[in-house]
Amino acid sequence: MSTMAMDTQIGSGSQAAATEAAKPFFSVRDVHAYYGESYIVQGVSLDIRKGEILALLGRNGAGKSSTLRTIARTDDPQMRQGEIWLDGDPIHQMKSYQAAQAGIQLVPEDRRIISGLTVEENIFLAQVAPGTGWGLDQIYESFPRLAERRKQEGVTLSGGEQQMLAIARALARNLKLLLLDEPYEGLAPVIVHEIERILHSIKPLGITTIIVEQNAVAALKLADRAVILDTGEVAFSGTAKEVLDNAELRQEYLAI
Repeated sequence: MSTMAMDTQIGSGSQAAATEAAKPFFSVRDVHAYYGESYIVQGVSLDIRKGEILALLGRNGAGKSSTLRTIARTDDPQMRQGEIWLDGDPIHQMKSYQAAQAGIQLVPEDRRIISGLTVEENIFLAQVAPGTGWGLDQIYESFPRLAERRKQEGVTLSGGEQQMLAIARALARNLKLLLLDEPYEGLAPVIVHEIERILHSIKPLGITTIIVEQNAVAALKLADRAVILDTGEVAFSGTAKEVLDNAELRQEYLAI
């Protein structure tokens, strides 16, 4: 093979590798979803690369939580149009349990810690179905507060500790995409920093995160990229820094 041919082959290989690296790990394509006849998610599209943190922002009623629920394939809202792709697999035709088995884990605003079960039993229950993730040792190493309270009933934990348990429970599953709905709500700054530490620590593992949060500045400082919704539609998509640096944009869509 000639040197020119070898150079061409190497160049083509490098371009192919660069193209592959640039491909989104997770994509939402023109998704429309409804609560009954109420049109909530109106043509949302977004792309995320593997390991990125995306802040999904907007005013109250903008459709943020509804978008998360649609991605997680809950029955409500009902998705009537669009496509959702995770790591090359189509998610849009799946039920919620199938999406969870495929690696999408939703931590809802109310956390849904199961009453009557200890911290450890809540984690064990998450691993009953196929598609398990972290073991207890790894979870307790990352969440020392939970290790201290492993035999305590989950619903008696503080709000911050319950949020940690909800995230730990997601990590106990096969986790590729973590969806967090208002994870900082009502939490002390020290607990918020602890959750941020955890989210930073899972980034190098290739776990991708979408965070919906009213504390937009905290979410933007954590995130790589941002999408702003306005009445169910994408009003902005770009880097988190662009939003932090644009006071006019923040005032118009986030009132900050």
